[in-house]
Amino acid sequence: MIYMSMEKYENKIMSLTDTPFGYTLSMIGGKWRLIILYWLVEYKTLRFNELQRKIGTITYKTLSVQLKEMEADGLIIRKEYPQIPPKVEYSLSDKGRSLLPIMEAMCQWGTENSST
Repeated sequence: MIYMSMEKYENKIMSLTDTPFGYTLSMIGGKWRLIILYWLVEYKTLRFNELQRKIGTITYKTLSVQLKEMEADGLIIRKEYPQIPPKVEYSLSDKGRSLLPIMEAMCQWGTENSST
């Protein structure tokens, strides 16, 4: 079966996000989502400040917005501990972990096609 074919969606969709390809792209697209997913794959669970340090160039506000959106999309789990000072940890959900083969394929493609 060819999953990339848009034939069955022609003249039936309002935007690309109404297709499986578009939906997948909306989950991993943007400047930060794959980077956040990468670090959560590498470390399993990270606190906000740890994640911000790993990424390096992301602002507090941008990371906060991205994490909220990714949680709403079901890609990550936010666990808040009732203590002072507050402690919040982020990890991948099952849905987020299901993106690992896509990320592995991207790494393989990069290995095979980069000049370094």
